[in-house]
Amino acid sequence: MEQRKARRFDLRLPFELVRSGSRNISERGETRNMSSVGVLFESHANLKVGEPLEYMITLPSATGPDHSAVRIHCLGKVVRLSKPAEVAATLERYDFVR
Repeated sequence: MEQRKARRFDLRLPFELVRSGSRNISERGETRNMSSVGVLFESHANLKVGEPLEYMITLPSATGPDHSAVRIHCLGKVVRLSKPAEVAATLERYDFVR
């Protein structure tokens, strides 16, 4: 039985893990899928379930490669660790950054 709160979309977007708890991290990768309440991504950082996260997601520019991409600065927490390096996190707050 499906227990997800929101529909997931297979979106491969540039992703940067910025902070985990009080530790600064600079790890880049890409999302595997996203919903309105969370994101699934790959990470080799030593993360723990329940730990707060700060991350950035880059949206593609709709006007072509010459214009600035829009980044989303997100706050959430780790909700699941599975497979080698697969992390599910909430998306609790976000701001758009140029």
